[in-house]
Amino acid sequence: MPKITISNQANKVVVFNLNNESPVSILAILQENNIDWMHACGGNGRCTSCKCNIISGQSKLSNKSEVESSFFEAGKILDNQRLTCQTMPLGDITIEVPEKNKLPDVNYTN
Repeated sequence: MPKITISNQANKVVVFNLNNESPVSILAILQENNIDWMHACGGNGRCTSCKCNIISGQSKLSNKSEVESSFFEAGKILDNQRLTCQTMPLGDITIEVPEKNKLPDVNYTN
């Protein structure tokens, strides 16, 4: 089964089922596994608070949505970043929480 590794949360690993017919966002997978992750707009793609840095596995992610593309064009997300509410993992990936998006009550490593 594929996994999401969160490098700056002590390499926490979340295993998920890959369903190609009904892909699920990174944010939904994290929430299903009780991982606190910033998402100010409720995971509706209206802000960038849920963004993550992609450490590895860029090729194992869904294509950028229109929403992500518009944030990218506006300079609000970088090449190595994706919105967890808009991105579906298609295999093993490693991500991290950007400094700006860290929650105050979560212990981060690195």
